[in-house]
Amino acid sequence: MTKEDRNRADARFNKAARAANEAHTGRTDRDAALKAVTDNMAKLKALRLAREAAAPQPAATAKRARAKPKKSAEKGPALADWLAGRQSGGHRT
Repeated sequence: MTKEDRNRADARFNKAARAANEAHTGRTDRDAALKAVTDNMAKLKALRLAREAAAPQPAATAKRARAKPKKSAEKGPALADWLAGRQSGGHRT
């Protein structure tokens, strides 16, 4: 093995080791960021629950009944009459 081959092999090995180290560092950074976000969420949840426990419960509002639709005084023609009128008017069935 020549010195040039050995240098290339060392360079490849160092490149792989450096990539693995950077991946580990990146994973550590993500883990730290995730822990910070999770801790902040837990703190905010505790504050929200404490605020809700201290505040009086609002009175329940009564639901309003929906207005029923008004029925028209006039009813349309029966379905059979309507269909017969459409057919006699030249419409397809």
